[in-house]
Amino acid sequence: MSSGVVVTRFRAPKGTYDVLPPGSGWWRNARNIFDELSAQYGYDLVLTPMFEDTDVFVRGVGTDTEVVQKQMYTFEDKGGRSITLRPELTASVVRAVIQAGGVQGRFKGAYWGEMFRYERPQKGRTRQFMQAGVEYLGSDSAEADVEVIEFGYRLLERLDVPDVEIRINSIGDPDDRAAYRSAISAYLLERIDDLSDDSRKRVESNPMRVLDSKADEDVVAGAPVPLDYLGDGANAHFEQVRAGLDRIDLGYLIDDKLVRGLDYYTRTVWEYIPKGYEAAQSSVGGGGRYDGLFELLGGRPTPAVGLAMGVDRILLASRATDQESGLDAFVVVTDELLRPQARMLTSELRGAGLRIDMTDTQRSVKAQFKEADRRDALAAIVVGSEWADGEVTARNLDTGEQKVIPLKEIEGWLRA
Repeated sequence: MSSGVVVTRFRAPKGTYDVLPPGSGWWRNARNIFDELSAQYGYDLVLTPMFEDTDVFVRGVGTDTEVVQKQMYTFEDKGGRSITLRPELTASVVRAVIQAGGVQGRFKGAYWGEMFRYERPQKGRTRQFMQAGVEYLGSDSAEADVEVIEFGYRLLERLDVPDVEIRINSIGDPDDRAAYRSAISAYLLERIDDLSDDSRKRVESNPMRVLDSKADEDVVAGAPVPLDYLGDGANAHFEQVRAGLDRIDLGYLIDDKLVRGLDYYTRTVWEYIPKGYEAAQSSVGGGGRYDGLFELLGGRPTPAVGLAMGVDRILLASRATDQESGLDAFVVVTDELLRPQARMLTSELRGAGLRIDMTDTQRSVKAQFKEADRRDALAAIVVGSEWADGEVTARNLDTGEQKVIPLKEIEGWLRA
């Protein structure tokens, strides 16, 4: 008889999703590729808390940004402190470096982790999302910009994202931005009645953001652009960035209306746009220089440049979404009396760096081979009567070929 109790079936919160095998194979591979590439470029791992003092983002990202005004998950903890789940990681990294004493020479850090923004869920845009990035701190050289731009492009190459277009721009130094802000504000105020509701609100507080509005593309088509207001320093820096990209034969398009969404950017900004990727936001990543952020967060003046890549969006744009998360081998036990020996063999092969598994309860040999197939094992190592002679049966599960081999040769056979 029913007890009358209604059992709630819980679901992932709106705007989030779960990742389970075999789909998690792509994520594991992507993380490994990112770790390997960042190490090759000299970026060491940085870990920061998943939440920060709210003012880290208010001051760092910008009071007038949409992220701060509408999207942050902010709450008061039990100590009465205002805490925010991180909506991005650059401000957190800078806060951590300042807390540790600041940059001595150069600092190159890499991160991978979850971010949180309260947005309307749609393709390529979720409320919890994975972001990977690098930060190059302590250098004002255009070569640093070029290296970071190249890093993002190479990451997309290795993750098999096709037809990526790099779009670059310069939004200048603070004085350049002030002059440009006056010009774009005047332009937009003359056309205020033609703007969307959201853009009308931004004209006074953050007019550069109107350039990003798809709803107002026609209105801003003839608007002044940041490149027309660059001072000598920013202009020379942008020319050096372009020359550096040309030297390494990395193609790019100058997008004179590209401004990025966070207030801390100065000078170079860029985005990566896969031509065949269609979603709420066409970019799968981007970055820029943020020479003033250290001072905003209470640190010494420190030049800096970095990027952030949207891993969820990269997955949607990648051709390599079916990567297996299978095993090198599955150990099959034909006689329960040999289970301890099979477990010992499994442990030894795992210790050698191979992906190995076996059942933990008594099952028929047929059932064990079915499990090996379900787990996408490349081979089966059968522990049976041959064990007494120091041998096992090794079967290639793709071809069906099998042979009896000495125990000491198993690792080499699996790696062949």
